[in-house]
Amino acid sequence: MTVIAAFLYRNGQRVRPVAIDERINCAADKSEFVWIGVADPTVEEMQTLARTYNLHPLAVEDAIKANQLPKVDLYGDQLFVVARTAHLEDETICYGETALFVGHDHIISVRHGSTRGHVMLRQELEAVPQRLAQGTDYVLHAILDFIVDGYLPIIEGIEDEVLTMEQQMIDHFLGRDDVTRIFSLRRQLIRFQRILVPMQEVATKFVKIDLPCIDADARPYFSDVRDHVRRVQVMVEDLREILSSVFESSNLLEQQRTGDITRQLAAWAAILAVPTAIAGIYGMNFEHMPELRTRYGYPVVLVVIASLCTLLYARFKKLKWL
Repeated sequence: MTVIAAFLYRNGQRVRPVAIDERINCAADKSEFVWIGVADPTVEEMQTLARTYNLHPLAVEDAIKANQLPKVDLYGDQLFVVARTAHLEDETICYGETALFVGHDHIISVRHGSTRGHVMLRQELEAVPQRLAQGTDYVLHAILDFIVDGYLPIIEGIEDEVLTMEQQMIDHFLGRDDVTRIFSLRRQLIRFQRILVPMQEVATKFVKIDLPCIDADARPYFSDVRDHVRRVQVMVEDLREILSSVFESSNLLEQQRTGDITRQLAAWAAILAVPTAIAGIYGMNFEHMPELRTRYGYPVVLVVIASLCTLLYARFKKLKWL
């Protein structure tokens, strides 16, 4: 059953259920309206709603296909609003779509792919009749605010992961899986930004443009939605910068550690070159080598080797190569 809820409201109170093919003549003061919520509707159900509430065919087509970016379209005295929902599945941000048909006496929400239903939201609004009695524009604000509030836990979860990754980067090298995750998160955040920018534009239109069904008194509420979107957008931009800095810092630290290891190897190679060179000279086995018959030649050579190695070790230690 795709029709989740369909009720008539009067003065902020639920009056009775309505059928999607039942047209009701509501009062002209916005205190009486129909709120219908459907999820993944069939084409026949959308056509029924279109006939009953005189919905524009282009808007109905967009609501069925569910492949739109956030937007606001004006059709006569009706508004067609598209918002994108988001949720996490296996550490991946997945998206849904909620299309809203807003008229003077009706608001119809069409959800696709969203894991968060509007049942709790409807109950919260019904618990405050004075607000629900203000009309469909306040219901529209509540739905948009509900969708945008769902963005924040996603970004906060990613933020915790990124900060943990940043600390791990300081302690040890990033592995292949870590680098893969960084690029995956960057791609997801870039895609998320493509949703947030038009969502902010949608909220801005309700604040700055005179639109049918939207009272001037409702504009501050949509301004609050815009601020919430902007907050999430700033967080996304910051996370993208942090991810870039984590990757770049990891490369710099890896290069630094590689340089330290290279210097240590070079220092030990220089130290070991001394006994190797001396031993190599006396290992040539020439017949006429005067040092071979020296009484104290062997201990002298050992002392020379030890002295040179000690001097080199002290020098490299001072240079912090060891």
